[in-house]
Amino acid sequence: MRYVSFTSQSKTRRAHGRHDPHAARQPILLSHFLLAHAEAFTRDITRLQNAAASADACPMGSGALAGNSFAINRESIARDLGFSKITANSLDAVSDRDFALDYLFALTGIATHLSRLAEDFVLFASQEFSYVILPDEYSTGSSLMPQKKNPDCWELIRGKTGRITGALISLLTTLKGLPTSYQRDLQEDKEALFSAHDQISDMVAIAAGAIATTQFCDEKLRALAGNPSLLATEAADYLVRKGIPFRRAHDLVGKILREAEKQGKNWIELPLTELQKVSPEIGPDFAKSLTVEAALAAKKVPGGTSQDSVRAAIADLEKRIRGIGATK
Repeated sequence: MRYVSFTSQSKTRRAHGRHDPHAARQPILLSHFLLAHAEAFTRDITRLQNAAASADACPMGSGALAGNSFAINRESIARDLGFSKITANSLDAVSDRDFALDYLFALTGIATHLSRLAEDFVLFASQEFSYVILPDEYSTGSSLMPQKKNPDCWELIRGKTGRITGALISLLTTLKGLPTSYQRDLQEDKEALFSAHDQISDMVAIAAGAIATTQFCDEKLRALAGNPSLLATEAADYLVRKGIPFRRAHDLVGKILREAEKQGKNWIELPLTELQKVSPEIGPDFAKSLTVEAALAAKKVPGGTSQDSVRAAIADLEKRIRGIGATK
């Protein structure tokens, strides 16, 4: 199994890779982490589908604003042009740019999720984390420091996200003060829309290539996931299963950690007799629950990080992706 430990992201960013003994961390499977990003991107696909649906109405025959005086068959024209329906109102049809907004919003979602992925990998590639080895074809050497490899592709993806968000805001601002019917201002939709489309196409291609060629440092991840501090929540859960309310269990584990710190010991190595002074409910089976394997196995709910849950999630994701392909 590949492991990774995760810290509360606000604390991770403040520490920027520095050791934070008070950060809230738990071990998870690396595949669970990757699935989190996959879920976000599947929502992006749904938004793209919704944007396509909103654009699937043919305005042909609306004229300048009032319709036209010729007995054209709008439905036939729409079918010939690949639309499933016609617009319902000629005045609205020449004013409407909601389809462009919907598409830009979908692109902004993709960019935002790519930026989050990029931030993770920029951190993972840093010397403080060293979770991954960046592929040479998607990174460069430092202009000053010979030992440094720059995560260029991820930093550029993160930076370009602002341009996609700006395109959406730009079109919203253009539309804000316009009266009903066509206005020449509406020609400003093209530059924002087409540029954002091109940028996202490149960003997705680069991210996919970088992910496929990135090497995860298995031994480093496994060693970090074995940090005893990651298992404090499991200790609290153990006490809850013994009938102790979580708030009190949380407090008791905190006392155990502070006692171990006073003694300069690893808290999971404290003798059972000392642990029972804090909480008599702790039994000989306590140590068995304080392993990475036990912590992962306990998270067997749907959507959790146990091996079985993750396998089920992967199978479900693959099924949904096949369904998306079948609807094209």
